[in-house]
Amino acid sequence: MLTRKQKDLLLFIHQKMSEDDIPPSFEEMKDALGLKSKSGIHRLISALVERGYIERLPHRARALQIKRLPDGFLRSRGEVAGGTLGGTVGRSMANIEAINSAAGNFDEVPLYGRIAAGTPIEAVRDEGEILQVPQGFVGSGEHYALVVDGDSMVNAGINDCDTVIIRRCDSAENGEIVVALIDDLEVTLKRLRRAGSKIVLEPENDAYEPRILEPERVKIQGKLASLLRTYH
Repeated sequence: MLTRKQKDLLLFIHQKMSEDDIPPSFEEMKDALGLKSKSGIHRLISALVERGYIERLPHRARALQIKRLPDGFLRSRGEVAGGTLGGTVGRSMANIEAINSAAGNFDEVPLYGRIAAGTPIEAVRDEGEILQVPQGFVGSGEHYALVVDGDSMVNAGINDCDTVIIRRCDSAENGEIVVALIDDLEVTLKRLRRAGSKIVLEPENDAYEPRILEPERVKIQGKLASLLRTYH
């Protein structure tokens, strides 16, 4: 599953190459996506390479090759499943928005970065990143997405690099999988248990030990609502 900016960049590159077979420059990509620096483009391209959507070609200027497009998109110029966009494409994000609309309806969930499912790490909130999910995929309430970093929840079916959708809340029932903020610094994804006056953050992997904490050290940031997995 791609974030909105990843998909927008992929489509922009595809459209520019459909016009003249030359990938856009990093400056053109930056301007098209409304980013302030090229470092954001480097990060988006690396993510697309990791997911198998584009390939870097050695010893060539602007050496990018599109390997595949998102579901619902065809490779021929300007076409999407369910219809064709006429005229010249590319050059503006308005065209990309039109293609997104033609391909189907999506709900948008903010992507806040990576969360540890192993050793807790400080949360990284990636401002401006949006994850598009099928309409109706999430229920009522406020939701956000996190990319799992680690393997401590594998016995619960949550693998490294999965994307979890979290329903924002500040309390949870015993046994639910939660996003827990520890000491206002570390964030982790674990199963919540209560043992007397203590809070237990329990992994789902025998290689890891549970953490037993005083209640005042733990703040619930949300609980698991759904999960996305990409195979590539």
